[in-house]
Amino acid sequence: MTLLEIPGPADFHVHLRQGDLCDLVTPHVRQGGFTLAYVMVITKPGKPNLTPPITTTEQALEYQARLQAIEPSVRFLMTLYLSPQLTPREIHKAKRAGIVGVKSYPRGVTTNSESGIESYSAYYPVFKAMEEEDMVLNLHGEIPSDPNTNTCVLNAERRFLKHLEALHRDFPRLRIVLEHATTKEAVETVKTLGPTVACTITAHHLALTVDDWAGQSFNFCKPVAKYPEDREALRAVIREGSDSAPHHVDKKAMATPDQPCAAGVYTAPILLPLVAHLLDSFGALDNLVAFISTNGRRFYKVEDEQPSIIRIRKIPYTIYPSLSLKDETVIPFWAGKQIEWGLAE
Repeated sequence: MTLLEIPGPADFHVHLRQGDLCDLVTPHVRQGGFTLAYVMVITKPGKPNLTPPITTTEQALEYQARLQAIEPSVRFLMTLYLSPQLTPREIHKAKRAGIVGVKSYPRGVTTNSESGIESYSAYYPVFKAMEEEDMVLNLHGEIPSDPNTNTCVLNAERRFLKHLEALHRDFPRLRIVLEHATTKEAVETVKTLGPTVACTITAHHLALTVDDWAGQSFNFCKPVAKYPEDREALRAVIREGSDSAPHHVDKKAMATPDQPCAAGVYTAPILLPLVAHLLDSFGALDNLVAFISTNGRRFYKVEDEQPSIIRIRKIPYTIYPSLSLKDETVIPFWAGKQIEWGLAE
């Protein structure tokens, strides 16, 4: 029976939401085998939807304290939300308080992103401050769909890449992460931009193609999974990071003519075994430690003096059909399916 030891598994793209849903999903980070989580922050904890986005150091630290109280065994790294309320002065303050990065969402592209950015030029003073402070800019790499330009979910990432190239050109020392890359072009672009630009790759994008989410809401996320050749490009590069985005089960399972299902795939409670299963399936298991720990930690300059060792073993493991707390329920990716790896603890 194969046993592997992973030092300090780190998930550099986590959504933990608010309220009872936060109470439910935050322990899933550790349950899924991870000891460090980089938290993507959109809304103020304890408030519904967008009232308001987290743009201040105090708000981020308040959220961090809540997460740490829920799951003390995980180290939570915090971000701010890129919006007109964010200033260079706040960036300098955030750096001193230990905030690591800033997340950018184009307006209306993903769940709860209606207050996202429309143009980057207005934020150049913020990016200059981030470059000075050696903070990380995390980009949701899509432009909004627009029938006038023939832009839709299938080409929105490809059309965003010119903006990534422009930001790197104007801020060559700013560390930039293209979040949840899904296309061959995205991988190739990141490779050309040098050591200050990276991309994250999600577990589910290593498994899915467009056929898997068309008509199946539980496989639908943004950016959407693309074509088989794109999936092969992701499998080939295996860089750093994973993306886990929980949603209320009723918002995933129910859509109406005027209300689409929420965009997101939930992998957190089974993430480390799932990644091992996937990498094993396409001959990349030797790169598991780099993909799940060392690559991301190196880019983010986050090291633990004595990282926790998480053990996994090759043993059949059936994924939970659902997980609930109070009135909240989430459905994990591949619910009810058997994979070939599980936690040894």
